[in-house]
Amino acid sequence: MPYTPSGFFCDRLIRERERRDGEGSLNKPIRFNGQDYNTLRQDYLQRKTLFEDEAFPATVESLGFKELGHKSNKVKNIVWKRPKEISENPEFIVGGASRTDICQGDLGDCWLLAAIACLTLNEKLLYRVVPQEQSFSENYAGIFHFQFWRYGDWVDVVIDDRVPTFNNQLVFTKSAERNEFWSALLEKAYAKLHGSYEALKGGNTTEAMEDFTGGVTEFYEMKDAPKELYKIMKKALERGSLMGCSIDSLVPARFETRTVTGLVKGHAYSVTAVDECKPSQHKDNKVRLVRLRNPWGQVEWNGPWSDKQSCRAKLQNIWGIGSVGLWMSFEDFKKNYTKIEICNMTPDALEDDKIHKWTVSVNEGRWVRGCSAGGCRNYPDTFWTNPQYRLRLLEEDDDPDDNEVVCTFVVSLMQKNRRKERKMGANLFTIGFAIYEMHGNKQHMQKDFFLVNSSKARSRSYINLREVTQRFRLSPGEYVIVPSTYEPHQEGEFILRVFSEKRNTSDSLRTVLGWNDNMFFCCCFFFLSHLILPRQPAPASAGEESEEDQQFRTIFQEIAGDVKMWRLFKHFFTPHLVVPPDKDLNTEGFSLESCRSMIALMDMDGTGRLNLQEFIHLWNKIKQWQGIFKHYNADQTGSINSYEMRNAVNDAGFRLNNQLYDIITMRYANENMNIDFDSFISCLVRLEAMFRAFQAFDQDGDGTIRLSVLEVRSHHHACIHTAKLSMTQM
Repeated sequence: MPYTPSGFFCDRLIRERERRDGEGSLNKPIRFNGQDYNTLRQDYLQRKTLFEDEAFPATVESLGFKELGHKSNKVKNIVWKRPKEISENPEFIVGGASRTDICQGDLGDCWLLAAIACLTLNEKLLYRVVPQEQSFSENYAGIFHFQFWRYGDWVDVVIDDRVPTFNNQLVFTKSAERNEFWSALLEKAYAKLHGSYEALKGGNTTEAMEDFTGGVTEFYEMKDAPKELYKIMKKALERGSLMGCSIDSLVPARFETRTVTGLVKGHAYSVTAVDECKPSQHKDNKVRLVRLRNPWGQVEWNGPWSDKQSCRAKLQNIWGIGSVGLWMSFEDFKKNYTKIEICNMTPDALEDDKIHKWTVSVNEGRWVRGCSAGGCRNYPDTFWTNPQYRLRLLEEDDDPDDNEVVCTFVVSLMQKNRRKERKMGANLFTIGFAIYEMHGNKQHMQKDFFLVNSSKARSRSYINLREVTQRFRLSPGEYVIVPSTYEPHQEGEFILRVFSEKRNTSDSLRTVLGWNDNMFFCCCFFFLSHLILPRQPAPASAGEESEEDQQFRTIFQEIAGDVKMWRLFKHFFTPHLVVPPDKDLNTEGFSLESCRSMIALMDMDGTGRLNLQEFIHLWNKIKQWQGIFKHYNADQTGSINSYEMRNAVNDAGFRLNNQLYDIITMRYANENMNIDFDSFISCLVRLEAMFRAFQAFDQDGDGTIRLSVLEVRSHHHACIHTAKLSMTQM
């Protein structure tokens, strides 16, 4: 989907400032849509009216866009009602939250409901998502709120309590208790987060689990599980991770059917502990055990270490292992279950200081068509243009049983907002990543690096899931992670997270300019709004004029009369004067916009006219830039590929952040992702002006512009106003 560059970067700067102020944490979540629960509730209590959410109204638009849209017969008889209109004594939660509170309705969101059911097994996590102090009696104003993790931030989502009904029955999620509504309201808040109820159709349970916890999930098929799986599970539980397992059924109709050992196919079990004991009959060998919980309770494992086994009692009496739950040996666990999922928690989600917490690095990025959406390694000409992130593994694992010096870490690549953008035709991209070893290089790695170096590690496959996650064990050192879509030219945002057992750092590889991000965003605004701050050109060198200089002066004086300066440029800078008549440039002269930009760049006194020295300085610049353009216009088509623009800009002497290369592509590339000569010159003119603008604002001369978020906002709006005013005056 297309982006608005100025809005994207302004919002990102404000978001980063909010994070520095603590916004987005569990204790200080961001207010979704700017709605503050406490303020709104107090306001409506004073008004003695019930809250109606204009941001997610009780209309068809909130139901969906296709199957639940205006043209669907399914929505004709749906009536939005408040719980007090459905039940005489509605309650938020009845007798504690449990699996029976989550019954699926007429919406294909079982993946979400399964995650909510798992959440009921952990009260601490549940009540972070579902704040307890809510009811239909005390301080009731028809308003409720829920908290979710959203791409690196915790957000607080406010809703009113009007829910879709048919014949006075809830259409979507409901509880077995007719007067209990927490699960229906949680589903509504999650639908609001994604734009509509229909956006929740189809998904993966781990997607919702991560949105409830902020964690990152690993998948393991038992038949392909690593040899150190037991160690992975033990360490995961020590770090407060949530863990589940299941038994696949080849026949869908046989889901949730009991096996001869008492286990249930297609049913989710929770892993609650792993431990070791040393029974006498095993001499010196320890037996590794796994404890599971079956949410149903009545169907249990009847194999070794089950309740029927006499040795089970020894777990508590002799070996000191708690007997609550379903115990089995680790070997039986691997034989009977087909897959396991581990949801690793971020440090902010874990309150217990005794828990061994992960170290987490988070990077936000995006793929931009024609610039940084280079596709996978199968496309060597563009793969190198993808965003790149340096990973420094600084400390090896503490593992006395392992003779290798390695660092264990988990990489998670998650694409953003694709579910919310479904109504605009967006689907999940096929995504993956590769990891390369490097040494001390902080710059964006070029094409040649990837042509001669193979990856040290990579995702198992490229797949069209919201998130691709994998665990790795590599030697301490420096690496570069390259996230990408499978095919080039696919545009979208993503978040890249690295979870490591020990200390690590992860940051974006870019061409470093030497000043901070505030400068970068400020310059972006100047760039986008065409605000030009000129500088006096360098004086002409001493000595007599050459014959060429004299001819140049003569021509300039002949045509520089009272005619408007931009018209002079239009007349003077033609292909026959700027360059020899090269057909490969495919241009008939500069556009009016380009001419005005050139004048603004060199005009020191603001008269709209250039003197001879200013004119000569600009002439030399254009000749230099023309040579660069011809170098990258090797096929003589009259344009250069947008992916080559990064190198062309570098050759012109500009070192930019990756985000600014994205802006250049979005601003100057045509529908075929090519940049013609006129656009190329316009771009370099504005880059030259942007750097001069920076020098003007760098009052201390230390390479830093210090602006608060409010000042950036003010400059942003001022620049837009200036641009509009200038265009009107022209």
